[in-house]
Amino acid sequence: MITVRRLNDRTVVVNAELIKMIESTPDTLITLINGDTLMVRESVEEVVEKAVDYARKVRGFQVV
Repeated sequence: MITVRRLNDRTVVVNAELIKMIESTPDTLITLINGDTLMVRESVEEVVEKAVDYARKVRGFQVV
């Protein structure tokens, strides 16, 4: 799970495993595999970084 902020500054926790696509429109739009969308304050790069960090943590990968 990753934490992101909606445009109204509310914090929401998203299951990173369900992210289908992230795009800049110019706000960042996260599309989930079920078709739901979230507009968030974080940049595309920040969301990708959070998702990758989450995957590494869950799968036990360590960056050396």
